[in-house]
Amino acid sequence: MSADRRFEDQAHALGFSLTAPIKIGGDYTPALRDGDLVYVSGQIPRIGDAIAVVGAAGADVALDRACFGACISTIRALALVRQICGSLDSVISVPRLGVFIRSAPDFTQQSEVADAASQLLRTVLGPHGAHTRTSVGVAQLPKGATVELEFIFRVTPATD
Repeated sequence: MSADRRFEDQAHALGFSLTAPIKIGGDYTPALRDGDLVYVSGQIPRIGDAIAVVGAAGADVALDRACFGACISTIRALALVRQICGSLDSVISVPRLGVFIRSAPDFTQQSEVADAASQLLRTVLGPHGAHTRTSVGVAQLPKGATVELEFIFRVTPATD
């Protein structure tokens, strides 16, 4: 099964529509290709116009909901890469994944939230989903989101 098909299956399972455009919340480029790298700006768990998971992990938001938010953010990033490259089968690796989790002061499960994104990358991309990762607890994120994820993808060179 192709990475694109696995991606579509995962997006559907999470309730994420691939027919609607990826909405952004500011004046920036959500993803940019530079040679064989695609840089994806921070993705919050936005589905359409709504932020799917809002609040601090460990206070307002349970671990499973924070993980769901990380998965939605990852689906958004993969959708942007597919939009730029035409297919997720062009992904060679994920050199960097940064996971920011809005956290209650005593919340220490940031790595478990990040694991949800890591597992989704491996499910969709197989061995090409291998990545380095940082997970950080923060006081606040845009729109009150629980998570924000940023990515760098290495892709096959474009052919002219």
